[in-house]
Amino acid sequence: MLIRPYDRVEDEASLFDMILQEGGGWSEYLGPSDRHRYATALASSTTYVAREDAVVCGYVRCRGDDGLGVYVHDLLVRRSHRGRHLGRALLDRVRADFGGQPVYVLSDVDAYYEGLGYPRAGSVFRVVDGTGGGG
Repeated sequence: MLIRPYDRVEDEASLFDMILQEGGGWSEYLGPSDRHRYATALASSTTYVAREDAVVCGYVRCRGDDGLGVYVHDLLVRRSHRGRHLGRALLDRVRADFGGQPVYVLSDVDAYYEGLGYPRAGSVFRVVDGTGGGG
């Protein structure tokens, strides 16, 4: 298994195939304009892929915050490759390449990260129009 930086030419088709197979909330990246925007996000973020032969088996997409920390936006492992510790290996690659900076995960699957022993460090809120409240 090779973990390396994402290459749009070599990895895009296999990565989007993995997202298609995953379905669920990942489908939001697959609409015609959504796919283009997400492909741009993959290329402009720090993205690593785990490859076995010509197949992307997993990936992590993150962004640094000028030395204040690194934020993982997406982590996905192909179903056929789960249970092989690829998710942890991808996160370890992020930690190694951003040495000394804290790594934070924006998660929809908290139990996974808790199972890896990572401590919770807050929560995320979506800011939308029309919400009440003081301030």
